[in-house]
Amino acid sequence: MAVVLRLQRIGKRTQPHYRIVAIEKTRGPHGAPLEIIGHYNPKAEKDTEKVSFDMPKLDRWVKDGAKASDTLGSLIAKAKKAQKTEQVQK
Repeated sequence: MAVVLRLQRIGKRTQPHYRIVAIEKTRGPHGAPLEIIGHYNPKAEKDTEKVSFDMPKLDRWVKDGAKASDTLGSLIAKAKKAQKTEQVQK
């Protein structure tokens, strides 16, 4: 069972919203995920509000061998960078 971490689109046509899910690689874009890890809202104004995910769940799936998609990998990197800069500013 190959597990991947990817975005799953939900929401209206003009109001995109995505779930960050752990899902089997062979399942389609609307298949039932194994676990919902977080959310991505591309229309949010602040970078810290765009991506929210559960770090322990994410780390557990990566540790178990799940690969993140290219898009999700860049979103995770941006979110971690935004968290670090927010912590420095405090």
